[in-house]
Amino acid sequence: MSDDDAEPDVNISGGSAGGGVEASFDPETAGTRAEAVVDRLGELYWQKAYGGQDGFECLVRTILSQNTSDVASQPAHDALVERYGPVEGLATHLDAAPHDELAETISAAGLYNQKAESIHRAAAWVLESFGSTAEFDAFVRDGDPGEVRDTLLEVKGVGPKTADCVLLFAGGQGGVFPVDTHVHRIYRRMGIAPPDADHEGVREVLERDVPAEKCGFGHTATIQFGREYCSARKPACLDDPDACPLADVCDQVGVYPESGEVEDPSDA
Repeated sequence: MSDDDAEPDVNISGGSAGGGVEASFDPETAGTRAEAVVDRLGELYWQKAYGGQDGFECLVRTILSQNTSDVASQPAHDALVERYGPVEGLATHLDAAPHDELAETISAAGLYNQKAESIHRAAAWVLESFGSTAEFDAFVRDGDPGEVRDTLLEVKGVGPKTADCVLLFAGGQGGVFPVDTHVHRIYRRMGIAPPDADHEGVREVLERDVPAEKCGFGHTATIQFGREYCSARKPACLDDPDACPLADVCDQVGVYPESGEVEDPSDA
C-alpha cells in the first residue's frame, strides 16, 4: 500500500486522524471467499484496526451520513462542530439548539430536517440516559457489543448501520461489519451473499465469514472500491473485464457486459 492509497479524511472513519491503528494480515491464510475479497481490498487500499473516536460525535457523524455521500456529509459535520463544539459539550449544545438553526447548519448533508430531529433526539437521550457524553463513550467502548447495539437501536433515527459504525469507530469492537449501500450491493453482486439478502442478511454473512480483526477495514475498503470500481449503475467490468481488480473473484450477479445492462442482484 502506497502513501497515495492512504485512507481519505472524507470518510465516516475520519481517515488517518480518525482513530485506530494500522493492522497487518496474511492473504495466504484466507479461509472463505469473503475473507479473500477483504484481503485483496486490504492490499488495494489499507488495513486498519478501528476505534478511538468520541462516541457521541461518531453517532452524530453517522446520522449525518445517512442516505448521502461522505462528500456531502463531511461539510455538514464540520459546520456542526464549528457552531456547537467542542466535543465535550456537544450533546448539551445540540440538545438546546433551535431546530431551524441546526437544520440550516447541516443542510449540506441533505434530509436536514429529518436529521436535525434525529440529532436532537440522540443528544437528549445521551444526556438523560448517561448524564454525559463521557459516560456514553465509556458504555460504547467497554459495554457488551450486543447490548450496546440493541440499546442504540432503541433510539429513533438510529438504524443498524449507524449503530454498527458507532461500535466500530468509537468502540473499537472487532467483528462488526457495517452494511451501507455499497457493501449491500457489492457482496450480493459478487455472489458472496444471497442475491435477495437484505442489509442484515449481508451483515450476517460477512460477520460469519470475515475474521473479527478484518471486518473494520473490510467495511471502509469496500466503500472505496464501490466508489472507484463497482458503482451501482456503471461498474468497471461493464465495458472492460480487466478494468476491475477483483474481476476474477466476482460472479457479476446482475451485470451483463454483452448487453450493457445492470440490475439489482435480487432481480437477476
